[in-house]
Amino acid sequence: MRFATILSVFLCLAASVARAGGIEEPGVIAPAAPDNAIAAELFGTTASVTLQRVEAGAPGWTASAGGKVIGHIGSTWEIAGSTGYSGRPLDVLVAVGMDAKIAGARLMRHNEPVLTLGISDADITAYVNKFAGVDLAAPRPDVLKPQADLPDVISRATVSTGVIRDGILRTARTLAIARGLIAEGGGIDRVSFKQLDWEGLLAAGGLTHVRFSMDDAAKALAGAQVPVPAGGGAFLDLYAGIADPPTIGRNLLGQKDYGQAIAALGPGETALVVISSGLHSHRGTDWKQTGEFERLSILQGTTRFVPKVGDYVFIKELEIAGAPPAKEISLFRLPKDIDATEPLRVEVTATRPAEDGQNVNAVIALDYVLPAAFKLAPPPDPEPLWRSIWAAKHVESGIVVAMLTVLTLILFAQDWITRRPRLWRALRIGFLSFTLFVLGWGLNGQLSVVQVVAFVHSLLMQFRWETFLIEPVIFLLWGFVALGLLFWGRGVYCGWLCPFGALQELANMLAQRFGIKQIAVPQALHERLWVIKYTLFVGILALSFYSMHDALVLAEAEPFKTAISLRMIRPWPFVLFVVAILFASLFIERFYCRYLCPLGAGLAIPAKLKIFDWLKRRPQCGRECRLCETKCTVGAIDPLGRINPNECVLCLRCQVIMGDSAMCPVLKRRARAPEGATP
Repeated sequence: MRFATILSVFLCLAASVARAGGIEEPGVIAPAAPDNAIAAELFGTTASVTLQRVEAGAPGWTASAGGKVIGHIGSTWEIAGSTGYSGRPLDVLVAVGMDAKIAGARLMRHNEPVLTLGISDADITAYVNKFAGVDLAAPRPDVLKPQADLPDVISRATVSTGVIRDGILRTARTLAIARGLIAEGGGIDRVSFKQLDWEGLLAAGGLTHVRFSMDDAAKALAGAQVPVPAGGGAFLDLYAGIADPPTIGRNLLGQKDYGQAIAALGPGETALVVISSGLHSHRGTDWKQTGEFERLSILQGTTRFVPKVGDYVFIKELEIAGAPPAKEISLFRLPKDIDATEPLRVEVTATRPAEDGQNVNAVIALDYVLPAAFKLAPPPDPEPLWRSIWAAKHVESGIVVAMLTVLTLILFAQDWITRRPRLWRALRIGFLSFTLFVLGWGLNGQLSVVQVVAFVHSLLMQFRWETFLIEPVIFLLWGFVALGLLFWGRGVYCGWLCPFGALQELANMLAQRFGIKQIAVPQALHERLWVIKYTLFVGILALSFYSMHDALVLAEAEPFKTAISLRMIRPWPFVLFVVAILFASLFIERFYCRYLCPLGAGLAIPAKLKIFDWLKRRPQCGRECRLCETKCTVGAIDPLGRINPNECVLCLRCQVIMGDSAMCPVLKRRARAPEGATP
């Protein structure tokens, strides 16, 4: 309870410092805004570009040049909410051209550790620039898999560049759909073809039919100067349908006329075929003088479209078998404002002069819906990036889960194991070797103080699970460590799962095997040197509220990135730093863990919540015997025999000594004492 109170006060103070220092919370961080020069660069034009928000509150900007819209620009932080592994926004400006392709992209903001120090800005700029020309209409089932027209994610920055890639594609598609450049659904199937006759096409819903008889017309046009004669004949027998699907258009018009008509359509445009017979013409003759087909209207929602001469193609006759005689066959081009995949209405108006000098009108309406059989299946909603990553890394995740299961069994069976020193030593060396070579160098499963800082920022600002789920190995480790802190303390990670800690301990084992004399640090100095790592942790955390970049620079006090993540492939100062630490570890076991590790210091703070005490002590420890103190690998046992949970790495060496009758002085005295005597 005391620790929880202290932690709550600390977090509140940190939040106050953040606000006082002008630190922006992710929920209110303004998206990067393009200026005219950036817009011109993104669209690759030398013309003057102007920018304008489409409407108040709408995301993105519309770019115009020479009085003509050339495309749209959006921010990945505003539209897709792209958040990097640091927990901070990854903001990229994405430009989408009117051809529904990405015109350009530009990285505006990031705080990624691997991007800040592991990879140059030129590498990221080149990566982002490669998105120019990507077709947004192409299906993207998995953004992590290599695709011919997409740049591959950068090695050693897979998660960060995968987030950039996902954010760019989501933002660009959102803009393209919102601006009508691509259909939100699956669109029209313009490939599949099935040979059908007239009856088959009607049965499939390719055409819709309405018949307006002479009796209907006589009633609707009552009052006309010249009455319409009643009768059962057709005033207007009307068929209409979208001609774009080959099963409809090619069957009706034949391959030649269909091909010519579809080829003449512009982006987003579709073709409507209208077939009629009867007394009334759906075209009339006035269009030859006015240039508009006033009799015909296509309605969809609030949009009413009246075709013009340039939208009309004359069709002489139908090619489909079984078609009834037709008086007029017309093909009209529909603009992109009319979505042919959605319901629409075709209206034909009949007008007659009335006896009062006005006109009397009759409207013949035909409602049409393109059947699902002629549409492409809507693309599935793209999975969240973290799910794609987990699916791609199921083998790595399985290895980590198996490893954590083994460690759990070791810790729960520690009493049985520590009574068998050879078994304990074999398990210890084997597990540390697996941690170093497989978990560390193989799976890059090295935790860092940067992740602790990112977690604290998420708690204070806008917590999102997705931020931490995008790296399965790290997430599984942190989940296990969080539970381990409650059950065993920080030693569950530092002593068993830290690859760099394993490297130090294994190196020291070899040093002792070759006879290198170990240095015993005096207890007074030993305890005072602890201040370094705790100060370093607090410094990194505090600095992150002022400048995340500077905090990441200070976090280079961790050698993990150099030694484990990047496998020593770094400039020589970083490599020299690692070599110096490992050299010191040859003489002082786990030198870095003892005095310098900010991650260990960060884990020691919540480890105060530990609810179990699995490590046994005897009343004689520290008073009559100090063997465990001298053998402790990190000096976590004080002269009074007490184990300091802040420093213990849970190696279980002290438990082995306590249970070994050949080593523990107390057990030796008991073995020598006469029966019934008190040792």
